Amino acid sequence: MLQLNNLHVKYPKVKEKALSNISLSFNRGEFICILGKSGAGKSTFIRCLNGLQRPTSGSVILNHQNIFSLKETELRRVRVEMGMIFQHFNLIPRLTVYQNVLTGMFGSRTPLKNLLGLFSKEEKQLANKMIESVDLTPHKDKRIEELSGGQKQRVAIARALLQNPKVFLGDEPVASLDPGTANRIFSLLQTMHNEYNLLTIINVHDVILAKKFATRIIALREGKVIFDDTPEYFTDETYNEVYL
Repeated sequence: MLQLNNLHVKYPKVKEKALSNISLSFNRGEFICILGKSGAGKSTFIRCLNGLQRPTSGSVILNHQNIFSLKETELRRVRVEMGMIFQHFNLIPRLTVYQNVLTGMFGSRTPLKNLLGLFSKEEKQLANKMIESVDLTPHKDKRIEELSGGQKQRVAIARALLQNPKVFLGDEPVASLDPGTANRIFSLLQTMHNEYNLLTIINVHDVILAKKFATRIIALREGKVIFDDTPEYFTDETYNEVYL
């Protein structure tokens, strides 16, 4: 479904490559956690998957199509198939939960409809369903700035799922949350992953979370893949190789 071929990323004026010679394949139904120290290349990696970061060389193939061969308008359409959540939520603070979730539809609608805020009855019902699925119905009309960090991340999840994605990406989505909230967010992600049969790929700094929820762990060090296997094979020795 998603394939990386000889992916390299080198930023200007930086000696070392951010990513080096990465070739991987991902399939629908996998729940993958990406581990690695700060600076290992995790964010660059996840941003390459949906075209936010263009590689220096190599390709990202989604359903047999190299996304970096597409024009910008075509790439935007491809991104609709990839829901993404971020560490800092990327929500609009002055808008309500409901309004923020509705923006998840923007990629599949005309610019004029988005500008005028015109939504069909079916679209509104779908937004309400997603809000209910992340247990935020009582907070639907609250502004984002009134919510806790965990609630904000649930809004971001609902918004991403409203795109009806095939691939669900996360760039350190629980890094700013306390351990209990982070665990609840990952439980929700797992539930949504199973319900919608997604390919889920998430950067995470917490090895315990990765080993608890992932079906596959990939670890990066200095832009290279040094581990790719199921969680039970991520041993203390592997941990030392990744982090020490």
